[in-house]
Amino acid sequence: MANLAKNPQTIDAELQVPVAITQLAHFHHAGPLDHTMRERDMVWLDLCLTPRPRNARACYASRWSPNRFERLGKVFVLPPGESIKVRNEGGPAHTSVLCHLRPEALSEWFDGELSWSDRHFEASLDVRDVNIRNLMLRLGQELRQPGFASQTMVELIAAQIALELRRYSLRLEENAARGGLAPWRLRLIDERLQEEREAPTLTELAALCKLSVRQLTRGFQASRGHSIGQHVANSRLEHAKRMLAGDHSVKHIAYSLGFSSPSSFCCAFRRATLETPGQFRQRLVGA
Repeated sequence: MANLAKNPQTIDAELQVPVAITQLAHFHHAGPLDHTMRERDMVWLDLCLTPRPRNARACYASRWSPNRFERLGKVFVLPPGESIKVRNEGGPAHTSVLCHLRPEALSEWFDGELSWSDRHFEASLDVRDVNIRNLMLRLGQELRQPGFASQTMVELIAAQIALELRRYSLRLEENAARGGLAPWRLRLIDERLQEEREAPTLTELAALCKLSVRQLTRGFQASRGHSIGQHVANSRLEHAKRMLAGDHSVKHIAYSLGFSSPSSFCCAFRRATLETPGQFRQRLVGA
C-alpha cells in the first residue's frame, strides 16, 4: 500500500477485492504542501473529484532532476516501487477515488508487467483517457453508495480499469514508434489553446515544445491523427462556443480571441458553423 508523508487523509469508504483495493479518500491541506508519495506494492490510480490544490505538481525524484516538476492532472498513476515528490500552494481539502491494482493480477491478465519507459513516466502524472476517467467515476459511485453485489461490481470495474490502463500504455508505445509528441508537449499545446487571447502561431507552439516547426507538425499528426492547424481551429471554435454560452458580449469574445474586430469574428464563426454568433446563442437559449 501507499505511504503519504505529512499528508493527513481520511478514508471515507473502502472495498477490497482480489484484484484491487479501492478507496474514497479525503485529503486535508492546511497550507502549502511539499511531501513524498510512495507506492510500495501496487499500481496506484488517483482521480480527484474536486479541484486539486493550486499549482499541484510532482517530480519522480529518483528519475528526474530535482527541479523538474510536472503538473498533476485530474487522473494520475503511480507505478509500484516508485515515489513522487508533490508540491502545491494549498487550498481547500479535496476528495479522490483511489484504485490500488495488484501487480500479480495484472501480470496474469497481460502475460507480463506493464512497461514503464521515460515516456510512460511523463504521461503517468496526467492521464487524459476518457475511459479510465469514467471507470474511476463509476468506482467512486459504488464506493459512495454500495448497491447489490458491490464486491462483484467493484472487481469488474477494477479489472476494466486495468485493461484500459494497458491499452493506454500500448498507445503511448505506438505513438513513440510513429514519432508522436511526448504527452507533456501535447499538454502544453492544449493549455496554450485554452488561454483567452489570439491563436498561437506554429512558431510559438514549436518554441513552447522546444521543437522545430517541422518536428511539431509531423509529431502532432502522428499523435492525434489530424493536423495541428485543424486542431488549433477546432479548439478556438469550441472556446468561442463556450464563451457564447455565457454572458460575454460578442465584442468581448472577438477581442479576447485575438480578432481585429467583432465583424471579422462573426464572419469566421459563420464560415465554420453556418450560423452567426447571435443565432448560435439564441438557439442555446431556446434549447
